[in-house]
Amino acid sequence: MPRDMFGDVVEPSIKVGSQKWYTVPLSIIVHTAIIAAVIFIEQAQRRIPVQYARRMVGRKMFGGSSTYIPLKVNQAGVIPVIFASSLLYLPAMAVQFNANSTSTWVEWINRFFVSGSHPVYMATFFLLIVFFTYFYVSITFNPTEVADNMKKYGGFIPGIRAGKPTEDYLSYVLSRITLPGSLYLGLIALIPLIAFVLIGADQNFPFGGTSILIMVGVALDTVKQIESQLQQRNYEGFLR
Repeated sequence: MPRDMFGDVVEPSIKVGSQKWYTVPLSIIVHTAIIAAVIFIEQAQRRIPVQYARRMVGRKMFGGSSTYIPLKVNQAGVIPVIFASSLLYLPAMAVQFNANSTSTWVEWINRFFVSGSHPVYMATFFLLIVFFTYFYVSITFNPTEVADNMKKYGGFIPGIRAGKPTEDYLSYVLSRITLPGSLYLGLIALIPLIAFVLIGADQNFPFGGTSILIMVGVALDTVKQIESQLQQRNYEGFLR
């Protein structure tokens, strides 16, 4: 079963007249539910409160403000899905170079990893997404660096001592919030595979979970940029 660069299943040919009457309305309902769930998860975040103590620098008083550290549920974005799909494409590419071979490993790869609908492939794809989610989050968010910066500028989390306790607390929260994010990415990526298994390979599933994730992410970023631009301008004189 062919796949695109994002790991979504692509069905190039559709048999005319093979679709059932409920396929189109069911696809619309499923896609609407998926988009709503993606929007909800993409905007979900854990806000860790941070308090900055007042300090004197020369004759000026600094600090005394409160803010928060936003930790998104989907901290890694779509990168783990791309990594996992690219890694799983390597066995299929190796089989293409040995198409005329009758080796046992070629038959094993053709059976489990080429079609894309085998449970072994789905389980491997899901586990790789979970692994790459934790890996990518660990290299993009460093609790040690964040805790050191907070201590340097007089910031602290209420109820948590500065330094090592803050680092441990951030690591604990990050690991707990990354788990539902990784499971969410895995389920979104498996949507086209599960759909083809349930409704048959001759049915058309126009949008994969990863494609929806990218489109929703771009739309949300565009809306945020428009809101930030509107907040920077004053249209009172124009509106009057």
